[in-house]
Amino acid sequence: MLDVNLTAQLKTYLANIVQPIELVASLDDGAKSRELEGLLTEIAALSDSVTMVRKDDDKRRPSFMIRRAGTDIGVRFAGIPMGHEFTSLVLALLQVGGHPSKLTQEVIEQVRGLDGDFAFETYFSLSCQNCPEVVQALNLMSVINPRISHVAIEGGVFQDEVTNRNILSVPAIFLNGEPFAQGRMSVEQVVAKLDTGSTARAAEKIAGKDPFDVLVVGGGPAGAAAAIYAARKGIRTGIAAERFGGQVLDTMSIENFISVAHTEGPKLVAHMEQHVAEYGVDVMNLQTASKLIPATQVGGLHEVQLASGASLKARTVILSTGARWRQMNVPGEEAYRNKGVTYCPHCDGPLFKGKRVAVIGGGNSGVEAAIDLAGLVAHVTLIEFDSDLRADAVLQRKLASLPNVKVVTSAMTTEVLGDGKQVTGLSYKDRNHDTLHQVELEGIFVQIGLVPNTEWLTDTVALTMRGEIEVDHRGETSIPGVFAGGDVTTVPFKQIVIAMGEGSKAALAAFDYMIRLAPEEQDALAA
Repeated sequence: MLDVNLTAQLKTYLANIVQPIELVASLDDGAKSRELEGLLTEIAALSDSVTMVRKDDDKRRPSFMIRRAGTDIGVRFAGIPMGHEFTSLVLALLQVGGHPSKLTQEVIEQVRGLDGDFAFETYFSLSCQNCPEVVQALNLMSVINPRISHVAIEGGVFQDEVTNRNILSVPAIFLNGEPFAQGRMSVEQVVAKLDTGSTARAAEKIAGKDPFDVLVVGGGPAGAAAAIYAARKGIRTGIAAERFGGQVLDTMSIENFISVAHTEGPKLVAHMEQHVAEYGVDVMNLQTASKLIPATQVGGLHEVQLASGASLKARTVILSTGARWRQMNVPGEEAYRNKGVTYCPHCDGPLFKGKRVAVIGGGNSGVEAAIDLAGLVAHVTLIEFDSDLRADAVLQRKLASLPNVKVVTSAMTTEVLGDGKQVTGLSYKDRNHDTLHQVELEGIFVQIGLVPNTEWLTDTVALTMRGEIEVDHRGETSIPGVFAGGDVTTVPFKQIVIAMGEGSKAALAAFDYMIRLAPEEQDALAA
């Protein structure tokens, strides 16, 4: 199953194994089991530290356990972890084999200190870019703490389980047989959910920090670029972010990042995080800003209050909180979120194979989603509010060529319908004739753009009617010493490369602001 390049790379990685491991397979006579057996045989042949044995002792087949020889330390995959999960497989081989992780010692101790027995199961799809982080986080936790176990389950192979557990969105995480969480999670997020006291301890630690010269709020491309440019000036820089990487973590394919022909969101975020770390930036992850309290005088300290109860102070603040998927805000949408209503066709599309779905939105993202889904599902209904689709002409031509796609324009979705457990349809109003229609279906993919994350800034910085932060050509907001960059601002064209440029500009403007403060303003700051 491995091509020449993958084989060479994997052989190099396996040289880092320091403790022998076993690949313990549970197989049947099916084609998938033969495929998995071939993969495991290839892996075992690449290192003297890896052996393969067949025991057929697990109820899920095909599956296999990666186990440290002579111990109970290990992780299990049910299915074939290729595609986006190949990296998860490689990391599991290394970590079970004793290769150290990149977790901080503080987080490792938190994982070791969890009190209880935790049996995790994660359902993933091979096309899901959000799933690997969850799989890798829980795999690593099970290696660190013997009271934690984890099985990563490929939903496409175990469709009966997906149906019985009513899984309509991945990653779907179960703990001790009960639903635990949906969506992307890091080790830190899982630990915070299990250890209820961790939030208070983190808040206490944050509260004791000295003021920053530059505090960046938000860890997406704009925030990362701002932090790097600020830290390069030799000034004290911090980032407070709900999740480092922001919306880019949910981006499947990036083909317009200059000098990089193709990459994926999670890979780009990993590189951003590494770059930020090289400059010693104080990154405070899992921190949601709740209020901005501007300085009372020019040169004074601004305060950012966090949802955890802690607060941070800084000479200058750069707002880069980005944007999130826009919701339809119709009855039933929230009730059936992850029960048929979803926002990621790449992640969740495979779960709707052979079913009827709708795509809401006729821009590029909506039409691209409809095209992708048409190859998987039985039928796609694309619903657009305007009288015409807004996507590029080449995408519209491709869409029109697909026999299982119906386009409905001048239509306003009015309600998501369901049976209490999952989506069964939707209602829309024909805007030309003011008539109501219903469509029977099992899934709804919402693709209607983004909304800026600025609710917490109401009555502080000047915002537009759309909620975007108003900035000038230097990234300055309406408050002296407070700057902004990226998708959260009025700057047009929400693109990664533009966000990075705007974040960098905001950092340079913040530094310029500080060095130009009058002596009496500097004195006020020192006081």
